[in-house]
Order: sequence, then C-alpha cells, then structure tokens
Amino acid sequence: MNIHTQIISVNLGARKKIQIGSRVADTGIYKNPIRDKIKINQLGLVGDVIADTKYHGGKDQALYLYSQIDYDWWSKKLNRNLLPGTFGENLTLSNFDTSNLKIGDRFHINNIILEVTMARIPCATFAAKMKDNSIVKVFKHAKRPGAYTRVIKEGELQIGDKATFVPTSEDYPTVLELFELWYTKDVKSPIFKKALKAPIAERTKATFESL
Repeated sequence: MNIHTQIISVNLGARKKIQIGSRVADTGIYKNPIRDKIKINQLGLVGDVIADTKYHGGKDQALYLYSQIDYDWWSKKLNRNLLPGTFGENLTLSNFDTSNLKIGDRFHINNIILEVTMARIPCATFAAKMKDNSIVKVFKHAKRPGAYTRVIKEGELQIGDKATFVPTSEDYPTVLELFELWYTKDVKSPIFKKALKAPIAERTKATFESL
C-alpha cells in the first residue's frame, strides 16, 4: 500500500565559505527554504550549490531527504530548535520515518519520481556547520541518517506538495542497514552482498567493491 507524506520545506543552497579546522572551504550545506515552485532535474534542485563534488551531489545523490520526525528528535537531543534545512537537506518531509526506507524505494511528487540510493554519511563540513565537533559521532549513533535519491523523472515541485511513497518489491537493504554497513565494512555480512545487488549510489558501490 502506498503512503503519502508532504513536503514541508524545499531548501536551496548557495555557495559559502566555511572554516573546517585549520582550512577554509567552499560549501553548499547552508540551505534556505524557498516558497516558489522549482525545477528538479537529474542533478537535483536547479540552482542548488554543490561545492564538494568529489563526495557530494551527482546523479546518484541528487537530492537529500530528511524528516520532521527526526528534527523533533534532534531538537530534544541537542536542546535547540532545529529548523528545516539545518542538516543540509533539499526536501524536508512531514511525519515520515526515512530510516525504514529501502534502497530502490521511490517517491512520486507531481510528475517527479525519486529513487532512494544511499544514507547520508556525516562529515567534517557538517560538524563545522553545526559548530559541534562531537556531532559526527552523535549522528552516527543516533541512526537517523536521512536518505539520498536519484531523479528517475524530472519535473517541478514546491512546499506543500504531496509525496507518495512507493516501496520496492526487491529484497534490498534499508537505508539504516547501509548506513551501518558503511562504518563496519563487513564484507561477510549478508547486507554487504545485498547492497552490491541493489541500485545504490555509484560512489558507495565503488567503495564497497574495493574492499
């Protein structure tokens, strides 16, 4: 059965300088909510900035999805009010548990079709943005990574649009299983074998195949 959720925020990034340890780098992690209708192409939100293209963006990580459920949890955990876009996601969903998503699951939004490809792996840029050196470790243990998607079909969307969740029928890993596998790199795990057969993001696949 298909499940419906709603886009409660569409978040667009602009290029900005950020201090990461002893170095200064460009980043697109600072996202601002927009209300106007925006086009989605194979690389994500048109106009969204991806500064570090070695690790971020591309057709297999075109959009990052996060849920208000997770923000509510984080707000209590960190004792601070976290607004949509704080974690750098492009689309904030209402009341949807992204941790239970499987690779290959899809979202239909108007004419757009998105397919889940990978969990978000926190990095030093995220820690610098949050001004918290411990956040990467906390994020890892929280097991609320959100999900990256590829764009199967392009189109337009805006805040308030309905997103219909269409689960895959394949026995692919969940986003959370892939998130945990990224850290364990357990090549003997049944999840590892399933991951290589799933339509995961190419960067992730290349990393796993090199183990």
